[in-house]
Amino acid sequence: MPEDINTAYLETPLGWLQIAGSEAGITEVTFLDENPTVFPTEIPACLQNCYQQLSEYFKGERREFELNLAPNGTEFQQKVWQHLNAIPFGKTRSYLDVALQLGEPTYTRAVGSANGKNPLAIVVPCHRVIGANGSLTGYAGGLWRKKWLLQFEGISKQTELFT
Repeated sequence: MPEDINTAYLETPLGWLQIAGSEAGITEVTFLDENPTVFPTEIPACLQNCYQQLSEYFKGERREFELNLAPNGTEFQQKVWQHLNAIPFGKTRSYLDVALQLGEPTYTRAVGSANGKNPLAIVVPCHRVIGANGSLTGYAGGLWRKKWLLQFEGISKQTELFT
């Protein structure tokens, strides 16, 4: 029997984030395009650490997350997401870079697909993955959010995208 999934909402400069998870870990951090209509009266205990760390991130006080994660995904998606976690704050990698790290240089499209299905926005930094030419390709939260996040992390010029 699956554990009960709890939900919390965090207002950010990019709109609302929905945080979901259970005692097993955080399963989802997603941007909402509309304001939430129902708020829990308090943040569930299993989500408090994630809520706090995301708050610190947006205040510029945190660069890495230390959370118990439990995203749902295929084995390949899980591998890609693990590699995304290794991309440091303020740095970017291309889809090809990630494919090469996986030992599969022909998997750039598969990496892009897994990146796009990342259910843990910001926490698993899929916004740090860009096109080989430096373009800001695809982001489930919207390209404007990806651009904002990269600038927030200090990547403001096209020439800085591959540092």
